[in-house]
Amino acid sequence: MSYVDGFVVPVPESNLKTYRSIAQKAGKIWKEHGALHYVEAVGDDLDVKFGLSYKKALKPKPGETVLFSFIIFKSRADRDRVNAKVMSDPRMNKIMQNMGMPFDVKRMCYGGFKTIVDM
Repeated sequence: MSYVDGFVVPVPESNLKTYRSIAQKAGKIWKEHGALHYVEAVGDDLDVKFGLSYKKALKPKPGETVLFSFIIFKSRADRDRVNAKVMSDPRMNKIMQNMGMPFDVKRMCYGGFKTIVDM
């Protein structure tokens, strides 16, 4: 079964253009190093009436929206290998030096997940 890295992060709406540009460049690098699929999605229907909404959990500030993102890998071992290559790829450092971080990393939720259903 595949392995998934998942991310949820509040991002200032004024930084969405920068975030998207970084994500497009980073996604190409992840896929080049072996990621199977790379997705970045911006919140559209976050005022849900059931469960714990992303807005309640992340408490975005006025002018922020929520991004939900995931990267799919062949396995956890493959994820570890791919991520090590991505983090040591000089293009990633160049992207971050040139564009900066468009959100507060301390407020990002992240984790690795074993796939239990894949249809």
